[in-house]
Amino acid sequence: MREPVTAYVGMGANLGDPAAALALAVQQVGSHPGVTVTARSSYYRTAPMDSSGPDYTNAVVAVRTTLTAPALLACLQSIEAAAGRERPYRNAPRTLDLDILLYGDAQVFSTALSIPHPRMWARAFVLLPLAEIAPQCVSEAQLRTVFAQTITKLP
Repeated sequence: MREPVTAYVGMGANLGDPAAALALAVQQVGSHPGVTVTARSSYYRTAPMDSSGPDYTNAVVAVRTTLTAPALLACLQSIEAAAGRERPYRNAPRTLDLDILLYGDAQVFSTALSIPHPRMWARAFVLLPLAEIAPQCVSEAQLRTVFAQTITKLP
């Protein structure tokens, strides 16, 4: 049995009922063998970046997992597929998007997976929810770089 690792998963949706999709995804992630959800951020609303469509609802969850990073990715992609995720083009609107942001202190650079997530440091919809549940992972300087991006914490 592998030693558990703390990983952080970014979540987003902007089609259908995004809040319900994220809530169900948290439940499904936590019910997968070898994965335990340990924290969930608030939900945040943001306009699409490099895309079009309705505003996104975003969150970040912390998990403890014995899965490898590729196995965790496969788990997340199966949850996306079950939620009706389609990939007609890059940054298309989506029913559910689940991304591994951090996986312990690992650095992974493959065609299928990059950890840390390559664009996370430039996105308020990742950094603010991550800072909410794991302030040790995000510096004040990193938060300042996304200060001008419009983001609303949902009740």
